[in-house]
Amino acid sequence: MKLEKNENKATRIGFGEGLRDIAKQNTNIIGIGADITSSVSMNIFADEFPERFFSFGIAEQNIVAAAAGLALGGKIPFFSTYGVFAALRATDQIRISLCYNNLHVIIGGAHAGISVGADGATHQALEDIAIMRALPNMTVLSPCDANQTYNAVFAAVTQINSPVYLRFGREPMPNFTPKNLEFKIGKGQIFTEGTDVTIIATGHMVWEALEAAKELTKQNISAQVINIHTIKPIDKTLLIESAKQTGAVVTAEEHQIIGGLGSVVAEVLSQNYPVPIEFVGVNDSFGESGNPNELMVKYGLKATNIVSSCKKVLSRKLKNY
Repeated sequence: MKLEKNENKATRIGFGEGLRDIAKQNTNIIGIGADITSSVSMNIFADEFPERFFSFGIAEQNIVAAAAGLALGGKIPFFSTYGVFAALRATDQIRISLCYNNLHVIIGGAHAGISVGADGATHQALEDIAIMRALPNMTVLSPCDANQTYNAVFAAVTQINSPVYLRFGREPMPNFTPKNLEFKIGKGQIFTEGTDVTIIATGHMVWEALEAAKELTKQNISAQVINIHTIKPIDKTLLIESAKQTGAVVTAEEHQIIGGLGSVVAEVLSQNYPVPIEFVGVNDSFGESGNPNELMVKYGLKATNIVSSCKKVLSRKLKNY
């Protein structure tokens, strides 16, 4: 698969453009905002379909309840705000109104991860994957770039008929996947082949994983890179097959290590094919205000950190032989 960075583009833009374009095909799609329409790129939809967009103001819990009513009435509501507010502030309503009733509502969790930057700890969603994946009937998507976020929007509408949490970021990041790359919910993607170690990444960390694999190649270490754009349901078959092939795994995510992608991978492999695992992510701490890239460096979310973890897990792998 040819993966090249064509530009830097925020995944939130992919979300907004995807929502606008799928709404052209499906008149049942409704957009709901929470007073930060342009920040989450819902303005792209609202400008095209003002009669189908409603801003409730800062009232996330009320929005979820209204979205549930719209879904029961045959509409497909999209609700988006910052992930910390979408996933945490309205958890009760999401659990009971959406998940318990298994309603087709798509929640856009924007400004995910530490790379939100200057907004600081209160606005950096680092626990949303853990919360959303614990809810029955909830599908959790975490695409790797703007193109894939665009495709994830279409998949959330056409491939599933239940609640969806779609996670995306604020800052421009490498946009490197082909626009026509198939997005199938529940199926991971092998981006590079390798035999020594598997790097399993999600969201913005997929690009860092690809950069890490390039560096490892220079050091005669063959790394397989897997993009997990669907946290739930996870692609168990792919994870197990890769673990059998390489015998060592590193996970990478812009999220707390606790409860996130690393936890899911550990759950799957511990039950099916245990191998040494190392985790790259935020280590049980809040973020802070700062330059996005500097925060990624400070909190150990760069390719260099993945390289170090790969070397560490390989040393553990050798000890097991």
